[in-house]
Amino acid sequence: METPITTPAPAASRNALAIIATVAAGAAVYWLRDILTPLAMALFLLIMIDGVKRSIAARTPLDDRWAGIAALTLVVLGFFASIGIIVNGATGFFGEASGVSQNLGPRIDQIIHDSYGLFHLANPPKTQDLINGVDLRSYLASAAFQAQGVVSSAFFVLIYLGFLLASQMGFQRKVVGMFPFKAQRDEAVAIFQRVRGGVEGYIWVQAVTGVMVCAVAWALMRAVGLQNAEFWTFVIFIVGFIPMLGGAIAGLAPPLFALVQFESYWPALILLVGLQIILFVVGNFIQPRMQGDNQNIDPVVVLLALAFWGKLWGVVGMFLSTPLAVMAMAILAEFKGSRWMAVLLSGDGNPYAEESKARRTKPAQKPKKSPPKAAEAAD
Repeated sequence: METPITTPAPAASRNALAIIATVAAGAAVYWLRDILTPLAMALFLLIMIDGVKRSIAARTPLDDRWAGIAALTLVVLGFFASIGIIVNGATGFFGEASGVSQNLGPRIDQIIHDSYGLFHLANPPKTQDLINGVDLRSYLASAAFQAQGVVSSAFFVLIYLGFLLASQMGFQRKVVGMFPFKAQRDEAVAIFQRVRGGVEGYIWVQAVTGVMVCAVAWALMRAVGLQNAEFWTFVIFIVGFIPMLGGAIAGLAPPLFALVQFESYWPALILLVGLQIILFVVGNFIQPRMQGDNQNIDPVVVLLALAFWGKLWGVVGMFLSTPLAVMAMAILAEFKGSRWMAVLLSGDGNPYAEESKARRTKPAQKPKKSPPKAAEAAD
């Protein structure tokens, strides 16, 4: 009989405390979600502003102050423009002028009839029969409540962002007060830079790959004549920041609405095949190479983070799930008691992306050849 594996008492108690603390923190995050959700979004925008500021300062003659003002203006205007484009685009798409609302029921009936005919089935149901058991009023009320929540959350995000920008001025003095020794202060700054670098790298990768997907998607939608192609292009770009689920929405939503708009099935089929091809190429060849240079996180962790933060904070949690996972990995890696968690979160066992990249690119050292033995002297 094999001897069971034993765990030292200090390690077991430390791991138990870590698990209990994680569960308690999750409960607190869920309970305070109305407060923490706009705060997390404001922190996300603050990191974006800092990255845009450094980019403007490096590429223009503006000093740090004016570069910061320009970055703040760009990010805030982009934030409100995103909300406005989605709301106005959705209103125009489902409005009376588009014809979608009038054709939705008859077109679904026709699709159901054709589907039953394809499989030689009789008595296809009508759309009205399918939705009789659905309480549309509750769904519409829930959608209206969520839309109202988005508008109110945007207002609180700006309030939090303003206070964060105001408190940023004294951040340097706070760091000096918290870490009076230079070695500790340098280590704290290094942690902050890792967190910032991971989040900025994620934003950069998603933005670049999103532009690639949107360019092809816009060309396909314009080629087949889909209404509001620009609106759907922007939606594809935004949902691209939601891992996994965003790709499904981007690849299925335009073809589904093409089924409603067109009498023929060919436009929807062209959109479906074209979008799936570009999403497959970007998601399996381009994005992994770019992510390997910016972040080192396990794909399973990305999926679990999406489910976890989506359950706690809804759509905002899904949007911030990967940046929060990157931040958690960078922070956990700095403490001996929690480093094992960071190792599990990482993609290759090394929580530091830059060290992992250096290890991948470092050429393998060839074994040194031993010098030839001296020839024995002849007798």
